[in-house]
Amino acid sequence: MVREEETSQNKGFKLLGILDVQRIPCARNAILHGAGGSLTTGMLYFLATSRVRRSFDVGFAGFMLTTLGSWFYCRINNAKLRVQQRFIQEGIKNKIVYEGSVLDPINKPKAENPSGPS
Repeated sequence: MVREEETSQNKGFKLLGILDVQRIPCARNAILHGAGGSLTTGMLYFLATSRVRRSFDVGFAGFMLTTLGSWFYCRINNAKLRVQQRFIQEGIKNKIVYEGSVLDPINKPKAENPSGPS
């Protein structure tokens, strides 16, 4: 009985039967932004020109551009975040490895004054 509940909860929402929105990073937000962009561009074009069919085309173009723009922006930010996390993890690993050893940059001996004692 528990298995059926787990599988029904993990199915997720598939857009057009192929795109699993819950599992793909940034997909949900990109589609929501696209829907808003579609409504905005379509309605503004309709209010400006009163052409129904053309306003639908403009709304669809607004959906595509807004969705793709939002998705690429989110993916680029996620990639930058992953690079930063990897850099920080390497730094923490190096700190743990070198802590208290001769190679520890914190415990480097200070260079003596080359002009001699004053």
